[in-house]
Amino acid sequence: MVFAWKSAGLTYNRYLAVAARAVRRSLKDGPRVAAERRGNMDLRFAKWENGKQGEVKNLAEANDQALAANAESK
Repeated sequence: MVFAWKSAGLTYNRYLAVAARAVRRSLKDGPRVAAERRGNMDLRFAKWENGKQGEVKNLAEANDQALAANAESK
């Protein structure tokens, strides 16, 4: 038996993110605001070269820049 999220082409992590967002949006105003704050993530990464850490970047900003650069090149 294939899971619905898998047959839809989603990873399990993406499936959980979509489900969590749906639950947060279904809450009443007070609990929804608190839940949405907990749902925000601030992920950072750094590229390592020759054993040295490069510049630390915000993942969301880097992703937005890559999408914009990809859209311009097409």
